[in-house]
Amino acid sequence: MSIRKRISLGLGLLAILVILSSTYSLSKNPANSAGLLNNQAPFSAKGPFEVGIRTQLISANTPLEIMVWYPGLVNTTDNSNFYSFEIKFQKPLGRIAIAAYEGHAFIDVPFDFSMAPYPLVVLSPGFSISPAAYGWLAEHLASYGFVVISPDHAESMDPENDLWQAVIERPNDILTVFDFVDEQAGTEGYFEGMIDSELVAVVGHSYGGYTSLAAAGAQIDPAQVKSYCELAGSDKGEPGVWLCNKLLPHLADMANTVGLEPDGQELFPSAADPRVDAIIPMAGNALFFSQQSFSEITVPVMAIGGTADQDSPYLWSTHPTYKYTSSAHKVRIALIDAEHMIFTGPCEKIPFHLLPFSGEFCSDSIWNRSDAHTLIKHFTTAFLLAEIKNDTTAISALAPEGIDFNNVDYEAIGYGD
Repeated sequence: MSIRKRISLGLGLLAILVILSSTYSLSKNPANSAGLLNNQAPFSAKGPFEVGIRTQLISANTPLEIMVWYPGLVNTTDNSNFYSFEIKFQKPLGRIAIAAYEGHAFIDVPFDFSMAPYPLVVLSPGFSISPAAYGWLAEHLASYGFVVISPDHAESMDPENDLWQAVIERPNDILTVFDFVDEQAGTEGYFEGMIDSELVAVVGHSYGGYTSLAAAGAQIDPAQVKSYCELAGSDKGEPGVWLCNKLLPHLADMANTVGLEPDGQELFPSAADPRVDAIIPMAGNALFFSQQSFSEITVPVMAIGGTADQDSPYLWSTHPTYKYTSSAHKVRIALIDAEHMIFTGPCEKIPFHLLPFSGEFCSDSIWNRSDAHTLIKHFTTAFLLAEIKNDTTAISALAPEGIDFNNVDYEAIGYGD
């Protein structure tokens, strides 16, 4: 389901929510058929650490809430969590729990300092999607000895305002998280002894993938946006047309916000941060970047996307990210015929009144979502262990000659060469 359709969904939900109950029923997702994949993808198995989860409000110019997953000390009386997969609509709807699923992290348990300090992974959600939608991935990475922090970006399904403002504000949110961690990892800080703020990766889905690319150095190129949108406009079936219609009228607003001439052609200022050591854009929205923009990225990058994606089409997101970045170590993973929302959480329970509208929030026309998550956990974990922890087994697992999965097109540079 495209963002355009999700916006339309929000407008139609209000009357339904008034008259229907919120009783949950089990979703009709395909049965889990990932058993064989688990054997083929060893890093999809849970890591050696138990995982804790906390939420915290960061004090900044604009308050920003974060969810934190971390290696934790767990006992038999601790309670695991349940994730609410929320979409953030405009008022009066607000946050709508489109689905929910069981988590395996434990709420507010103490930090496990046994192997600390741990590297930091910042996980940027898709546009107007809650961090909890990615809890399945965050807790998996935490089980391998990463502290994962996901900012709850302040945005809603407001196509006339939040869609373009998020392009500017999201990289600033990442910098806010970095600054908070640096401050709190110091003496007597909240994360003292827990996080190694010199080892950092940024992972993101959709607009979060855009955010990871910006954090690594890709700069918005207004000429590229205009060029693509002119090309897309000649084909009314092109997936990017609707996004162009929402963003092009605000290019001048975006330029003004960062101090550039409204009709200028120069690249926007870089949002790169030297603390970023690796990135994983998942279906990363890359409409904003030209070949020159991508070439500014030199850190290791793993680009993952589905070839049937209609929100961030593979050919202007995952493919150019891999092709044009200057990284000596990079990976491209095409999930053949997978769609945009394959990276969001499993929908074990869907509110009864939202079953007709859950659509591609909770399913994919070709892929079993559990199989996709098995592969995504395996590849992202191996990549982060390889690049952040220099794990030799993980490095070997990324060598192209060892990759043989159905419906996966894999390419890599810097592994097994």
